[in-house]
Amino acid sequence: MTRKPKIILGIICGAVAGIIDVIPMIIQNLTWDANLSAFSMWIIIGFFLSTVDLHFNPMVKGILVSFLCLIPSLFIIGWKEPASLIPICIMTVILGGLLGYSIHYLSKKMNLIG
Repeated sequence: MTRKPKIILGIICGAVAGIIDVIPMIIQNLTWDANLSAFSMWIIIGFFLSTVDLHFNPMVKGILVSFLCLIPSLFIIGWKEPASLIPICIMTVILGGLLGYSIHYLSKKMNLIG
């Protein structure tokens, strides 16, 4: 079975998570490089979640993969604005868990999981 439909699903779900994450950033008038960075990170996380084969609960898998992708940025963000790490980590837990669950659920519903 080809993985292409599941990868496309992961990228689409990641884009949705990216939009959800960027909306409050736009409201706060954050810079476009920060907005684009966050949006692209969620697309990449969606890709990884649709391709990585970890035998965890889908929500735990989503949170784990999300934080693994976020770690390099945490150093840069935390160095300049450590207080902003709290909402970023909260959003990562929420969106990562929901993204992991959504990709798993939709993949099952669309018979993309064997």
